[in-house]
Amino acid sequence: MSRIQLEPAYVLHARSFRETSLIVESLTRAYGRVAVVARGAKAPHSRWRNVLQPFRPLLLSWNQKTELGTLTAADQVASPPALQGQSLYCGMYLNELLMRLLQRGDPYAEVFERYRQALAELATDVPPQPLLRVFEKHLLEAIGYAMLLDREFGTGEQIRPQGWYEYKPVCGPVLRSGPGAGRVSGSALLALHTESLQAEVLPELRTLMRAVIGYHLGARPLASLALFSA
Repeated sequence: MSRIQLEPAYVLHARSFRETSLIVESLTRAYGRVAVVARGAKAPHSRWRNVLQPFRPLLLSWNQKTELGTLTAADQVASPPALQGQSLYCGMYLNELLMRLLQRGDPYAEVFERYRQALAELATDVPPQPLLRVFEKHLLEAIGYAMLLDREFGTGEQIRPQGWYEYKPVCGPVLRSGPGAGRVSGSALLALHTESLQAEVLPELRTLMRAVIGYHLGARPLASLALFSA
C-alpha cells in the first residue's frame, strides 16, 4: 500500500458513495487524476465538508492500495479564485474536460500547472475564449493527440494564411479550394499555433476545437457545453 502525503491537488468532481461518503476525483501535480474515498464527508460535522470543493488549492493525503484510494487528510492552502458567471462555467468546462480526457494515474505536471494558471486568469478580466483554446491545445498535446497546425498533412507544405483547410482529427489540415462547412482558415490555424489569438479567428477555432475534442471523446458530449458556448 502506498501512502501519499501533502500532494497539491484540485477537486474535479465528487459523487456520493454509500450513505455518508464521497468518491472524489482530483487533479494532482505528481499523480495526475486520482480517485479517493472521503469517508464521512457528507456528515454534517465532517472536517472535509467545506474543503472538498472545486477550484480550491488543496494538499491531499491518501492511502492507495487499489485504483480507488482512501483520503486521510485534505487542507486548503490558499484562497480559491473568485469564479462567477461565465468564468465559473469556464472552470466547470475545464473540470469536465480533464475528467473525460485524462486517464487515472498518469502524471501530467504541465497540465496541472496550466490548469492552475487558467483558474487564476479566469478570475480576472481576461477574455476566456483565447485561454480555453490554448488550454485545449496543450491538453491534447499532453495526452498524445498533438495538433498539426503549421503544415499541411500529407504534403508538409506550410499553412497558407489565406488558404482554407479541412481539419482531420487524426491527421491534420488538408488544403481545400475555399471556405465551406467544417473548414478553417489558414490564418486561424497559424494563430492557434503561435497562440496569438485575435477576436476574428475565435469563432473558427471554437468550431475546430469542438470537432477535434468531440472526436477524441466519442459519442457522449460534454454536459458543460449545454450551459454556455465554451
